[in-house]
Amino acid sequence: MALRIGNRQARWLWLQAQGLSETPTGPLDLPEMIRRLGYVQLDTIQNVTRAHHHILWSRNQNYREPMLDKLLGEDRGVFEHFTHDASVLPIEFYPMWQRQFRRLGAKVAGHASFKKAAREIGAEEIKARIAAEGPLSTQAFDTKVSGKKQMWDRPPHKRVMDQLWYAGELATSHRVNFNKYYDLSERVIPLHHREPIHDDEGQIDWLCRNALDRLAFGSPGEIQRFWDAVNAKETQLWADSAKDSVPVEVENHEGQWLKALAPPDIETRLASAPEPTARLRIINPFDPVVRDRKRLLALFGFHYRNEMFVPAAQRQWGYYVYPILERDRFVGRIEIKADRAAGQLRVTQYWPEPGVRRSAARHSRLAAELARLARLIAVRDVIWECEGAL
Repeated sequence: MALRIGNRQARWLWLQAQGLSETPTGPLDLPEMIRRLGYVQLDTIQNVTRAHHHILWSRNQNYREPMLDKLLGEDRGVFEHFTHDASVLPIEFYPMWQRQFRRLGAKVAGHASFKKAAREIGAEEIKARIAAEGPLSTQAFDTKVSGKKQMWDRPPHKRVMDQLWYAGELATSHRVNFNKYYDLSERVIPLHHREPIHDDEGQIDWLCRNALDRLAFGSPGEIQRFWDAVNAKETQLWADSAKDSVPVEVENHEGQWLKALAPPDIETRLASAPEPTARLRIINPFDPVVRDRKRLLALFGFHYRNEMFVPAAQRQWGYYVYPILERDRFVGRIEIKADRAAGQLRVTQYWPEPGVRRSAARHSRLAAELARLARLIAVRDVIWECEGAL
């Protein structure tokens, strides 16, 4: 009979695996934090702070914004590539990303928009300039979008540089004000990470095992969605043949038991999983703990969607809305916005979840988290522009 994991146990395991069980203080080991997470998604929007900074700060509030740029551009402790979206990954994962370079490089090269761009500016021309001049951003080139501009249009040179980046021929050298600089991969990635060669079967096994390790338990679909670097068929074949995974049944928030797999040390994890900290957390919309919406809903009964690209009249909540985590429950949502020039963090909307009781203690915990977030971005004041404090 499969090992059964109750819903509360499952939530505790997941939060522990994602580094959200502990109070986010103490010595900061940034490479280890990213290694534990597996990846950190990058995002351009600086609503309060960019998503990658917020995700890391949520695990350890001694983190500060310049640290990730240094780890990428100076220490070479991470590299940038695509999981389900643009992300940073531990540099030691690079050998296991070779098939992802091939998959995504070929996929992008097959797009008609890339083929059109490549007729205007060739890959060899771009690589020759970078080889001669050093790392370059897209601003170093001046090709233009022709015809009617669409929302996701990119200039030809940007499309070609991105394809070379997807294919692993170019790598992110560093960033300046989040502007990416491309360089030849051999000048960015240390040789001992570029030399090892693993066959596809070995890479698929590594990707699935390491996804499951970071999930603590998961269905084949959840394992596949973790990196989005293997397809559904490859993941199912791996799950059917994985000899060291443990069959389990996980209780969802409605009391249903769902089949899943767990790592071989699942019983040790169950015995040692701590009760999550009482500290209230404001979670970024791109945080890995909420990114898989199906898993989020199954475990926590929390329905969440990112409405940034939803027309304003069709939004249920707002443009940039943060889930609020308290212990092992999501107790609300909050819309906040930084005005760094004015030295303010503004609270524009707050929505408690159904059944969440308002209390002075909970409001105090929220106020403390807002004050900590304000310190991260070096603003003085938290301004409430709405009613509805916890």
